Amino acid sequence: MPEQVRARALGAFYGLALGDALGMPTQSMSRARIKDRYGSITGLVDAAPDQPIAPGMPAGSVTDDTEQAVLVAKLLVEGRGRIDPHAFAGALRAWEADMIARGSRDLLGPSTKRALELLDAGLDPQQAGVTGATNGAAMRVTPVGIANPVGDRLLDAVAQASMVTHNTSLGIAAASAIAAAISASLDGADLGAALDEAERAADQGARRGKWVPGGEIGPRIRWARQWVRGMSRDNVADAVAEVIGTSVAAQESVVAAIALVEVLEHDALTVAAQIGGDTDTVGAMTGAILGAQHGLAGLPADQVGKVREVNRLELEPLVDELLALR
Repeated sequence: MPEQVRARALGAFYGLALGDALGMPTQSMSRARIKDRYGSITGLVDAAPDQPIAPGMPAGSVTDDTEQAVLVAKLLVEGRGRIDPHAFAGALRAWEADMIARGSRDLLGPSTKRALELLDAGLDPQQAGVTGATNGAAMRVTPVGIANPVGDRLLDAVAQASMVTHNTSLGIAAASAIAAAISASLDGADLGAALDEAERAADQGARRGKWVPGGEIGPRIRWARQWVRGMSRDNVADAVAEVIGTSVAAQESVVAAIALVEVLEHDALTVAAQIGGDTDTVGAMTGAILGAQHGLAGLPADQVGKVREVNRLELEPLVDELLALR
């Protein structure tokens, strides 16, 4: 495996963790409240005591985005590229139980929780996720993008990784977009070409799950990329927060991350942290794409080092095993 591919893969996974940690203190808060509570965020900061999801968490802490991505990576390695749905469900339940034991409020999202309840009731794994239209599959899909080249194999792997919780046209399309942007970047595509692949993968991924109503991911990515080009930093933040949206809905937060990357590049991470809504997930997806583009050396070393230290995060062995699958 060429060294530059490994550097980009490490950049993708550590970029996910960095974007997640930058957005941790502001998640589920409004833009106005973020500005009032933290001022301008330019780096990793402690969560305020009144943070609704992660009160008082230390600067650099990651959330469910990174932890579930690590979970997916381990299952991919154990399954030699395939994820067993029952093993996935069991791992998600164990993860949430551990979070509860740690006193965290950062638990499973609405789509995942509903899917696991249906599995417990005896529903087939292929049916459990047929209402999941949030960003849960997209937030944890980075390992799938690292382990698979762009094409049908990648789309198959995304659909399989999404099936238990997000087996819908929106859920799979959103995850396909993020995975394709990362995978194409690993193979040397520039940012424009990587985001073009994201559009194509979203269009194709939308055909793989149960259709659910809502603005479609591929067309929304195309529109958003064109609309934000040439905007100033402040205008992009307004456009994303007020029109594209930053909620857990797949057609908002996933499109928001791609729009930020399209026009802001490295500024996208700090804007994502201040934009309001699902800031940790928007930041995680933004960071994964930027890290895949620029490699680990393209991320701020001091901030990555802090995230590694605070979370005892050593992703190199996992990344090497994912690249062996690729």
